[in-house]
Amino acid sequence: MDYSYWQKQLPGKPLFSDIGWSKPEQKSLAGRLGIIGGNKLGFAGVAEAYQTALATGAGEVRVLLPDVLRKTIPNIITDTIFAATNPSGSLARDAINEMKAIGAWSTGILMVGDAGRNSETAILYEDFLREYKGPLTITRDAIDLIKNSSQSLIERPGSSLVISFAQLQKLFQLVYYPIVLTFSMQLTSLVEALHKFTITYPITITVLHKDQLIVACDGEVTSTPWDNPMSIWRGSVASAAATYWLWNQNKPLESITASLIKE
Repeated sequence: MDYSYWQKQLPGKPLFSDIGWSKPEQKSLAGRLGIIGGNKLGFAGVAEAYQTALATGAGEVRVLLPDVLRKTIPNIITDTIFAATNPSGSLARDAINEMKAIGAWSTGILMVGDAGRNSETAILYEDFLREYKGPLTITRDAIDLIKNSSQSLIERPGSSLVISFAQLQKLFQLVYYPIVLTFSMQLTSLVEALHKFTITYPITITVLHKDQLIVACDGEVTSTPWDNPMSIWRGSVASAAATYWLWNQNKPLESITASLIKE
């Protein structure tokens, strides 16, 4: 089998070292990341994503949260916008203007989750998905929230999903993609499936399988050994990936893969 589209990255041996070397030193050139998420019961993922983005080197980071969190958000998050909250404590549909504003301000958006499972918030996210044209990274429960717009999501240029294997299974089912994913499948089979999927659709996928973090875009695939799945579920992997993508907007595969090498 020809796997010429698959490159393997090893610890200490980055595939795209030029991406790391070209990290902007001036904040004004390092991009602006907008982070959207949180609900009245949780914002840990938002807080971790904020800290990770700044530590990774984003020039500016701004967070959009439900206004129910106004009195409880930690002091470490210094640039915050609050928007309307629905009765369940998540962003209300009236928050669309604030979402558009942070989209207009940013170089890229990260939907980091902790969003709750409210149907009104799901509609809000779907509205934003249609409106926003820039680089959009989605992870954790934010992916579940927009499952009804899965077809629009995968057809949207400039979308990146940092996704669990179970979520990827569900995505393939929702868009009727004719490949069945199983937890027991070989790594080579998943690499081939993502190669074909990302040729078909203009989306970037990052997923963990068999202790390898796989990134796929435009039919090209990279894999990096990964022994810290909790960093994915907490949102820090997506935040670092979204930050690297700020500086390399035309190179999602290279920038996300480069973000996985720890300096």
